[in-house]
Amino acid sequence: MQSALTLLSWGPEGWLDDIFYGAYITVSLALATLPLGLLIGFFVALAKNSEEPTLRLAGNIYTTIFRGLPELLTLFLIYFGAQTGIQSLVKLIRPDAMIEVNSFVSGMVALGVVLSSYASEVFLSAFRAIPRGQYEGGYSIGLSGFQTMRLVVLPQLIRIALPGLANLWLVLLLNTALVSAIGLSDILRQAGIAARVTREPFLFFGLATLIYLGLAVISSIGVRQVERAVGRSEGTR
Repeated sequence: MQSALTLLSWGPEGWLDDIFYGAYITVSLALATLPLGLLIGFFVALAKNSEEPTLRLAGNIYTTIFRGLPELLTLFLIYFGAQTGIQSLVKLIRPDAMIEVNSFVSGMVALGVVLSSYASEVFLSAFRAIPRGQYEGGYSIGLSGFQTMRLVVLPQLIRIALPGLANLWLVLLLNTALVSAIGLSDILRQAGIAARVTREPFLFFGLATLIYLGLAVISSIGVRQVERAVGRSEGTR
């Protein structure tokens, strides 16, 4: 049996390069998903905060669906459902064509819609925390609705929503482990392969634990820096 130092080395006899490649995929997926989820969540929050009943209903239905489904089920529905749907459309043109949906994109979309459903609630709470007079003050000095949102409301919205969004980032980072179920080579999948091949599950899942904890610590430090920067910018306004 190989020693732990050999197994945790770089090169053909070790697995460290594979595990760190999985870490790269994990971080890349989280970073790609974050702006997608926040953007969708912001517009869903706008819909739920709208005075139009149809928009509020649509926003509530969206968040109810994606907050009510397990994240893994959402991932399977998007991965296999998109593949089936695209395959059906392509067969109308080329009956012999075979389409395979990229697992990274599927994971990004699935995690993005789940993130957006929770982010919309954070944004909605932030919208409701901003006094109505802020909007009226912007209109009174001649700003359009878009300018009021961009110059008056949005800076306050970010400051209020930031703590909640920081928690969602940490949740997203951990939820990326789900994509191992559709074959994406993230930390958990690479650790699982190494554990099965070497029959050293504690070693490699322990290493995966340390990597996730390290990413969480780095993220927490980064979030505190962002919060301080936002606080300083508010103080100079």
